[in-house]
Order: sequence, then C-alpha cells, then structure tokens
Amino acid sequence: MGKKGITLTILLLLLLLTLIFFFLPFQKAFTFTEYRTDHPAVFYLKQQEEKEFQIRYVHSIFLSNVLETYRVVQRDHIKMLSMEYEDVGIGLPGYAEEGESLTVEEGVYTLTYDNRTVKSFVLYVGDVDADLAFRYQQHEYDLKQYLTRGESYEFQIEWLTLFQMMKGVNLSG
Repeated sequence: MGKKGITLTILLLLLLLTLIFFFLPFQKAFTFTEYRTDHPAVFYLKQQEEKEFQIRYVHSIFLSNVLETYRVVQRDHIKMLSMEYEDVGIGLPGYAEEGESLTVEEGVYTLTYDNRTVKSFVLYVGDVDADLAFRYQQHEYDLKQYLTRGESYEFQIEWLTLFQMMKGVNLSG
C-alpha cells in the first residue's frame, strides 16, 4: 500500500471516528420534546448523579401551588413519588385510589404513589400567567422561559448524542 492508500485509510478512519463521536448516545438527559409536530424541537437538561426531580406549577383553575416529585429508576424510567397540593378538584383528587395513599396536614394534601412507573408523560404548557418550573439539584428552571405556551411536550429520560445536543436547547444555558 502506497502513501496515498495509507493517507486515505487514515482519513476514512478519522471520518468514521468523528461520525461515531457525533452520533453515539453518551449523555443522559431529561428531555422535553415537542409533541404532535413534524419537526419537534428538543429541550434538555443533563442528568447528573441525583435521581430525584420535581415539577412545580400553579394550577390553572385554582391558582394554587402543586409540587410533583419523581425519581429516575431502571436507567430511563420515571417513578412517580408524590404530589402535594392545596385544593381538590380537577386533576387534584380528594381521595386515594388503589396503589396510592392520601394525607392532609395543615391544609396541604399529599398524594403518595406506591409503585407507579412510566417511560414518559405528556406535559401541557398552559397559556396562562402561572408558574411552571423544573427543579433538579437545588436549581429551579423556569420552563415557560423555554417552552411554548399552549403546546404539549413529551417528557422522558433519554441518552443524547452530541449531534442531538447541538440541535437541542440546553435548559441550563
């Protein structure tokens, strides 16, 4: 093999390594992916060692605080731990169903889930002036600063490639 053959082989290997580097998933992240669109945008936050996270919002009808707590399990599944709220009604139950327990303390309802695990869920961003935040590692990220009001997003835990991260929007800046 001549010099041209060696050079071509090295260039092809470098190209292959570059493609692998760009398209091999390596970063675990919390992702919010636009729902029901042909070209969905992805908003993400890198997941570190901490497994628990929360979504805090103001209920659009009752205008009261709701705090949902979750944990990442089985590598990329989401375990629903609890939901705390001040009013009962639409989406905020006044009773526990099978696999749940409900306590009321000082006007705060806490619904605890025994073993409810999901792969993903859809988050609707209301077109109202009310808080919607993602809490992780003692930081709170204002989701309405990034996500479009009136739109739905699929939330899940994913392994992202460098290419996906370059195309997406990092919630931590």
